[in-house]
Amino acid sequence: MKKRTPFFKSINFKIALVFAMLLVVTLEVFGVIFVRQLETQNLNQFKSQVQLQPYVDNAIIDQLERSNTGKANHQIQQIISSGNNQNISEIRVIDNKGIIRGTSDANDQAIVGQKSTDRNVKSVIYNTRTYQQVSYNRANNTRYFISIVPLINTQGTTNNLVGVVYLRAHLESVYQNVNNITLIFVVAALIAITVGLILAILIAGAITRPIEEMRQRTMQIARGDYSGHVQIYGDDELGQLAEAVNNLSVRVEEAQESTESERRRLDSVLGYMTDGVIAADRRGKITIVNEMATDFLDVNADQVIGQSILDVLKLRDKYNLRDLFENQEQEVLDLSEEGKDLILHASFALIQRESGFISGLVCVLHDVTEQQKIDEDRKQFVSNVSHELRTPLTSMKSYIEALVDGAWKDPEVAPNFLKVTQDETDRMMRMINDLLNLSRMDSGTAKLDLEFVNLNELFSHILDRFDMILKSSDKPEKMYSIKRDFTKRDIWVEVDTDKIQQVLDNIMNNAIKYSPDGGVITCRLLETHNHVILSISDQGLGIPKDALPHVFDRFYRVDKARSRAQGGTGLGLAISKEVIQMHGGRIWVESKEEVGSTFYISLPYEPFEEGDAWE
Repeated sequence: MKKRTPFFKSINFKIALVFAMLLVVTLEVFGVIFVRQLETQNLNQFKSQVQLQPYVDNAIIDQLERSNTGKANHQIQQIISSGNNQNISEIRVIDNKGIIRGTSDANDQAIVGQKSTDRNVKSVIYNTRTYQQVSYNRANNTRYFISIVPLINTQGTTNNLVGVVYLRAHLESVYQNVNNITLIFVVAALIAITVGLILAILIAGAITRPIEEMRQRTMQIARGDYSGHVQIYGDDELGQLAEAVNNLSVRVEEAQESTESERRRLDSVLGYMTDGVIAADRRGKITIVNEMATDFLDVNADQVIGQSILDVLKLRDKYNLRDLFENQEQEVLDLSEEGKDLILHASFALIQRESGFISGLVCVLHDVTEQQKIDEDRKQFVSNVSHELRTPLTSMKSYIEALVDGAWKDPEVAPNFLKVTQDETDRMMRMINDLLNLSRMDSGTAKLDLEFVNLNELFSHILDRFDMILKSSDKPEKMYSIKRDFTKRDIWVEVDTDKIQQVLDNIMNNAIKYSPDGGVITCRLLETHNHVILSISDQGLGIPKDALPHVFDRFYRVDKARSRAQGGTGLGLAISKEVIQMHGGRIWVESKEEVGSTFYISLPYEPFEEGDAWE
């Protein structure tokens, strides 16, 4: 929502107010000077009007030269009466002794002949200097002009003071004229201020209109709207500023588009990276995190933004923020949980400007779980192979040393020693062959020789061989019976006969080894919509629950001592798993301790009739 500036807070009002105040101050100063000058001029003019004529002064001097007689006073009274005008309220004549000799005030004739008590009169008599004063009578609110002029007789060799003339005149006419002119001036000033204020508002509006347009334009730019432009009204400073704002809008739009393009490119790069990326500011607060990093850490991007990178990566117990900025050491983070293995390699790098200022830190998270697992499997594999080969080699060395020491001469001992040596050699050969087969499968060089076979007949053929072992031996090591539970429909599948036979032989051998004497081995064959399922169940001791996920691992044995004693390499089930996976199938086991185990093989299957190949 657009925020509107109140008029009394706007620059328009402020410009008009300043202009009006300047006008008021100017008129006030001019008015004071004008009124003061007018008052002075009127007063001077008034003073000149109320002064007595020189001939009047001379006549009064002549009368004062005479003695203080009634005739002289009468003449003085007539002189001042003839020289009086409407502005003069009173004229007094006082001789050099301070005796009032005449007054123009008809109502105050009693003072004639009395001594004057006015201090100003005495001062003029004493100093022979003219005295003038404008006084104000608060009783009747009236202004007066008082003038006391010394009368000097200039005839003769010396200038003698014969008296003074006291004159008092009303000033109301003067100040009334001044007040009238002042009132006219004030009214004219108010009119001028009003007109000036209106003009100031109009002029300020004309000045601030481009500024307001530029303000609105900059607000649009701040909101990300770069459309439109500021109208340029002229070539003055405001016009140049408007042009600069238009250029700024274009530049900002270009910079914003470039920044947005770079941001999208960065987001795209970070989004498609297989590594996690976390960026933090100089305070360690996370500012950027890509999707892979949130997947690794199992967090939401909105949750970690603003949090400390030490807390998110759980490194606060090992490092502080200064350590990361100064050392940038690589760290291995083990985030494994129950049922989920996750090991990350964290690399740290500084975000540094050209000036050297460090503005943040970047952490790259690389998933090394598989690599760590491969390294661990490799170490375990080397350890297992070394151990598995050392056992028969140690046994062979012992028997061969015994033969070298002379046991070969004993006809009863020598054949037995040689038989053990041969068995251990065969055991090592089987192990090496199994390792070579696994190596080919791991490298992808193992090939399948596929052909359509009747799986019912192939499975039965394999089981018949195990039945023949019992029939051909007078004293078999263990008695067992094989129970068949096959579908009656012939199932034709495309498999590598030799490798499938190797898998079934391996599972059957394990079933016989771990079944009790006289146990029953149940073999089933059935079909589903698009798979064929083979299963082999024994009645052995079963596999512990915690060992079930590992029975197909290389060199893994549930009962290591018993398996090694029975000549197992620990690779049979691992090879079986690889073979079945090469056929696009799946192998798994279900087992209960003291009940027995069942191995399942699932192979892809499409219904196929024997005669279809010839159609």
